[in-house]
Amino acid sequence: MMSRSYTNLLDLASGNFPVMGQPREKKRLPRVMTVPGVISELDDDQANSVASDVQSSVFQDRIIIVANQLPVKAKRRPDNKGWSFSWDNDSLLLQLKDGLPEEMEVLYVGSLRVDVDPNEQDDVSQLLLDRFKCVPAFLPPDILTKFYHGFCKQHLWPLFHYMLPFSANHGGRFDRSLWEAYVAANKIFSQRVIEVINPEDDYVWIHDYHLMVLPTFLRRRFNRLRMGVNLKLLAMEQMLKQHPKWQGRAVLVQIANPARGRGKDLEEIQSEIQESCKRINETFGQPGYEPIVFIDRPVSLSERVAYYTVAECVVVTAVRDGMNLTPYEYIVCRQGVSDSESSSESSGPKKSMLVVSEFIGCSPSLSGAIRVNPWNIEATAEAMNEAISMVDAEKQLRHEKHYRYVSSHDVAFWSRSFFQDMERTCKDHFRRRCWGIGLSFGFRVVALDPNFRKLSIEHIVSVYLRSKNRAILLDYDGTVMPQTSHNKTPSAEIISIINTLSGDAKNTVFVVSGRGRDSLTKWFSPCRKLGIAAEHGYFMRWSANDDWEVCGQNGEFGWKEIAEPVMKLYTETTDGSTIETKESALVWHYCDADPGFGSSQAKEMLDHLESVLANEPVTVKSGQFIVEVKPQGVSKGVVAGKVFTTMAERGKQADFVLCIGDDRSDEDMFEIISSAISSGVLSSNTSIFACTVGQKPSKAKYYLDDPAEVVNMLQSLAEASDPEPSSDTRPEGSL
Repeated sequence: MMSRSYTNLLDLASGNFPVMGQPREKKRLPRVMTVPGVISELDDDQANSVASDVQSSVFQDRIIIVANQLPVKAKRRPDNKGWSFSWDNDSLLLQLKDGLPEEMEVLYVGSLRVDVDPNEQDDVSQLLLDRFKCVPAFLPPDILTKFYHGFCKQHLWPLFHYMLPFSANHGGRFDRSLWEAYVAANKIFSQRVIEVINPEDDYVWIHDYHLMVLPTFLRRRFNRLRMGVNLKLLAMEQMLKQHPKWQGRAVLVQIANPARGRGKDLEEIQSEIQESCKRINETFGQPGYEPIVFIDRPVSLSERVAYYTVAECVVVTAVRDGMNLTPYEYIVCRQGVSDSESSSESSGPKKSMLVVSEFIGCSPSLSGAIRVNPWNIEATAEAMNEAISMVDAEKQLRHEKHYRYVSSHDVAFWSRSFFQDMERTCKDHFRRRCWGIGLSFGFRVVALDPNFRKLSIEHIVSVYLRSKNRAILLDYDGTVMPQTSHNKTPSAEIISIINTLSGDAKNTVFVVSGRGRDSLTKWFSPCRKLGIAAEHGYFMRWSANDDWEVCGQNGEFGWKEIAEPVMKLYTETTDGSTIETKESALVWHYCDADPGFGSSQAKEMLDHLESVLANEPVTVKSGQFIVEVKPQGVSKGVVAGKVFTTMAERGKQADFVLCIGDDRSDEDMFEIISSAISSGVLSSNTSIFACTVGQKPSKAKYYLDDPAEVVNMLQSLAEASDPEPSSDTRPEGSL
């Protein structure tokens, strides 16, 4: 029986959330699409769907920027009749336009900072659309409070900033009504976007954590839519204690941004800050001097600029922050504007100093700043002393470095870079076929090339019969042998099929596998004319009568002594993982580990191995539930290239190529085919059947659903083969 909480979640994901305080209606579960096409075509509620396959007649690109608040200011007119609106020039959203193409139309969707009477909302909406190209989303007061001050500020903001509760008394169980309000608010935003969107032509840029459910709502409608701190005060106190020379000289001006949230925890923090300011000023203050100036009120832009301009150093000690622009604003203000009327002092060399928390997003881009852990009060105090004690020449060099970066990486640069990335990602959006996969907020759209289709057995057999020189390259695990099979030994049926195929004089057949040569030799011993490429091609032989050849560029394996201890460390901490030691490689398997933890460990191990093996002649790659270290220059693509080249050199240029695999390593084989055609190793008339196993993004043009279908297709080819004895027409010699 499905739990009630789960069905409620599915209702919310479908937009079928209840009006808060009213009974829930019983809704059906949304289904999973298993056929290609536009999602709305299978939606029972087609009358309310606005998705369309009809191409728009409007070809000019337009971008819809969606954020919690619109970049406009609103105030009541003096006569209390209507509203007056103006652009908010401090809004980051407004500055994004500077980085977009000049001809691109920009439309904003968001909420207003004021309450608009429902009777006025239509008029306000029309006014904002006509004059500002803004579409307001009006949130009912009960939803707004629970959405913004509740879920966003009490749950999401602390979570995304790795924040513990502000005070010991704050906390409690998850409040589902806040979550429902969050989903309801996102639904309202989606409705406003749907009212104005042209899904075939518009880009949609959604900002910030307030609207994380919005992409799901839009994707369900348009599957081809193009989206893309008191520690500082304590550090000042510590600096005045450790360096008495600054007493009576150094002043910390703390500008407190007005809290956008509210609650008992914030009140306690504000009370603590006030007490700290009072204590420090009473301890170190003198007549006419207070070391702490605490500004707890809204500060205008001009006043903030004035403070930045005269400050010797700016200290930003947020314990977590994403986009903090204070350091950038300070650098620009310290640079100032040089003109003929400037005083000699202001037109001289510019200098600035920054002390920033290592936990804020802009920290990596400020290489001249002194980075600190704000929780370490003593270290922060020393950093503040170092910053204001530094010689002017050093301050000047650091300022020049920062100003070069800030002046060239402004909002327009960021906006332009983001849009270019989104444009590149969406370039072939409307050429692709789409599948809707998953339930609830796990719903995703998979877009595949329109030429990607299921391999027709009848078609490949007919081409096979007409060809004279065939190259057949088969992966093993996940291709002819199911990944889930515990017994990996090939069945008698598989041995018979491969033996028949390799026994045809027109065929050159290879099993190209990551497995070791001993296992492959034992398993395929009955197939005397079968070629085997083991360990991704490090070892290779053309038939059972030939010797194994080493195809790697380097036979030194001293790197194993470095890599193996690292793998053992992760094996000990990841239950279900194992290490496979090959002759030329080391492989860490985690298919039997917890999927989430195993994947996380694999990513961490990959970075660890790449770091310690940076100077070794090896490559570190991740695959399907594996991390592998192998010699450079070894891949299945190299094997395919050698097979095609040798056949051509011996006058047996392949006119039929069948290449099948299921994971990332097999993509190298698919990729090499194109270069083989362009270099003349394969003819442009060669019939190519590059086939992946499973419907997924791939460089192959064909797919089969599972190993059972692969075996069935190979059986059909075997039945069309000529198994009669003939002289060995394999190219003389071996690779």
